[in-house]
Amino acid sequence: MKKLFAVLLAVLALGFAGLAAAEEAPAAAEAVTAVAEAAAAPAAAAPAPTVNKGDTAWMLTSTALVAFMVIPGLALFYGGLVRSKNMLSVLMQVFVIFSLMVVLWFVYGYSLAFTEGNAFIGGLSKVFLKGVTVDSMAATFSKGVAIPEFAYIVFQATFAAITPALIVGAFAERMKFSAVLLFMVLWFTFSYLPMAHMVWYWAGPDAYVDAAAGDAAAATAGFLFQKGALDFAGGTVVHINAAVAGLVGAFLIGKRIGYGRESMAPHSLTLTMVGASMLWIGWFGFNAGSNLEANGLTALAFLNTMVATGMAAMSWMTAEWLMKGKPSLLGAASGAVSGLVAITPACGWVGPMGALVIGLLAGVICLWGVNGLKRMLGADDALDVFGVHGVGGILGAILTGVFANPDLGGVGVYDYVANAVAPFSTSAQVTSQVWGVVVAILWSGVVSVVAYKIVDVLIGLRVPEEEEREGLDITAHGETAYHI
Repeated sequence: MKKLFAVLLAVLALGFAGLAAAEEAPAAAEAVTAVAEAAAAPAAAAPAPTVNKGDTAWMLTSTALVAFMVIPGLALFYGGLVRSKNMLSVLMQVFVIFSLMVVLWFVYGYSLAFTEGNAFIGGLSKVFLKGVTVDSMAATFSKGVAIPEFAYIVFQATFAAITPALIVGAFAERMKFSAVLLFMVLWFTFSYLPMAHMVWYWAGPDAYVDAAAGDAAAATAGFLFQKGALDFAGGTVVHINAAVAGLVGAFLIGKRIGYGRESMAPHSLTLTMVGASMLWIGWFGFNAGSNLEANGLTALAFLNTMVATGMAAMSWMTAEWLMKGKPSLLGAASGAVSGLVAITPACGWVGPMGALVIGLLAGVICLWGVNGLKRMLGADDALDVFGVHGVGGILGAILTGVFANPDLGGVGVYDYVANAVAPFSTSAQVTSQVWGVVVAILWSGVVSVVAYKIVDVLIGLRVPEEEEREGLDITAHGETAYHI
């Protein structure tokens, strides 16, 4: 009886277990089916980007700082370096170029630089800012974060305006005012805008939702962006681009009358120092503003700009002190500008120690650029545009590929598909940087030669000898800077 009872209990237990399994099987199948359906279903749409008032306020502040770099900063820096009889001509050129480029930027420049077209130039969909409203948004470097497109447009307008203005230092004191303006229109259209598009145009981080979407978005980006070239704030787009145009102009226009025989010392190092100081302050908007947000990376770019500039001023001044026996104000100011130039492409990619090294090297190497290299080239680059902006821009662009490495304190390159910092290869990144440098040199060089030749044929490049000797303030503008 006990054995029979035990068998019955065993059978009952097995029966209940079977029933339970039978009931659980459909539930498990339903769960598996639900998971499969969820996997097959399209991913939920990412939340729409939002605008932060703090970011917007920072971008408008940065825009004003960059404008301050040019008028009056760059104008005074250059003006103090020329002879007194040409002071107003330089101020006039910088001021009017800034005004003209701002207008051209709003008419067609923004559209050609920052709309989708091909790898080298954008389209005309936003000429006269067509379709842009107060509700339009521009992407930043963070998913889900945007700024008003008007803020982005006006910020980039200041970059488009300062770049051509940098060029005038190379051919100061001898070029016709009308020739300057015509050349700037041609160069802005065919060199600045394509370079800005090639380096900075992309679809924005929110387009990189998965690998396939990332590949599709990358295919619409600018040529150098696709090559992986890093340029945080304009080492290639602004400095190398402008410096090459200036050097070409110095060769084609020729040397100033009396160059190498007469004194052409700066007439006011006081104004040059004031201008350099304004450049330094305004450059915080130039570099830190290029992050397009107000966050930790913005603070890093700000800090790097401060550190590299101070180090470059010290290294240039010290090297000159050792060479000539005396430290000079011109050397310290020029060193600061060389540091600002060199850290520009790197400021948001490298750590503070990288910035320190870049500043140290920039001061010494750009000092060579305005002395040894200048003698080797044999051109009358009046205010050393290539020696500072060209050499400094090339140095900074290449070193960005080195010090962006997280192992050296850099931030690395972010993978927007994986949503993490990507593995970093210094050799591969330096190769990408070289691509950017070479393209900037060749593109600007070719466009500049053609543009200068066109201007020379149409209206001539250079003022007559008697006007140059008297000074452009009186002969070109009917004014003088000083009444003594």
